Amino acid sequence: MTPLLTAGVGPAIQALLDDLVASHRPSSPAGRVPESIPHLASADPLAFGIAVAGVDGSMASSGDADLPLSIQSISKLFSLALALAHDPEGNLWSRVLREPSGTPFNSLVQLEAEAGIPRNPFINAGALVVTDFLVELLGDAAGSVVGFLRDLSGSAHVAVDEGAAQAELAASSRNRALANFLAGFGNLRNPVETVLEHYVRHCSITMTCRELARAGLFLANGGQGGPGGQPVLSAAQTKRINSVLLTCGMYDAAGEFAYRVGLPGKSGVGGGILAVVPGRCTVCVWSPGLDAKGNSVAGTSALAELTARTGWSIF
Repeated sequence: MTPLLTAGVGPAIQALLDDLVASHRPSSPAGRVPESIPHLASADPLAFGIAVAGVDGSMASSGDADLPLSIQSISKLFSLALALAHDPEGNLWSRVLREPSGTPFNSLVQLEAEAGIPRNPFINAGALVVTDFLVELLGDAAGSVVGFLRDLSGSAHVAVDEGAAQAELAASSRNRALANFLAGFGNLRNPVETVLEHYVRHCSITMTCRELARAGLFLANGGQGGPGGQPVLSAAQTKRINSVLLTCGMYDAAGEFAYRVGLPGKSGVGGGILAVVPGRCTVCVWSPGLDAKGNSVAGTSALAELTARTGWSIF
């Protein structure tokens, strides 16, 4: 095994990433792709990419790190950050909690039982509330998330896959039901179809592992890292997002991910995972095959080995 790595992103990390790709790229399809999102079924089941972006501006990547992926629920992290950047008083937190759900990310039962207040902003109901909040604040919520990600990643290629968004909107019966529950309990301020369209559009953004790793760097750097050196969030807001990522970012497998990997992280059913190493770097890994909880099988295994070999854990 590689000894503990204490330096920044450099040659030793590049060699490790190459090793992880060789070890964890699926040799045959592993896991499953979500049947409810048709365009994700066309992803190469053997794809595997990984990128590490350092707070010093360095970058290392391997495998399919330059292929675009559908970021899906990873977008929820950035929609939340954008909402908090415009909400220094924290008004959003009166409408969505910060607790692990313990139920599937699209649970209707929990939302009804808890009177329309979602457990956290990373399950679908919570992300719909955040999207509604952005529609109120900014009007074009999805377009604002795209612009935010372009600024953070430094890439003009970040965009909504329009065909995927339309296909996903047509297959959004369950999310529409969640939105209607929220509206019924008075926790949606804008029309259901408006909120749902913006939500589906920001989930249909495509980015590469390298772009996602760079976009998430502010979470590893105390909120610093916006265009022109401007802060993205305060250090306190950044700490709080990372804490919710740790406890809620991997759906109802957050505890298992904390146990195996030991980092705050956010997954998406497109097969991507963005993980944060506070003070050092961010890591984005992508492999489309998912486990029963909706997290990348190969991606989770690769991150577990990465933190075991580097000591990059918050514990």
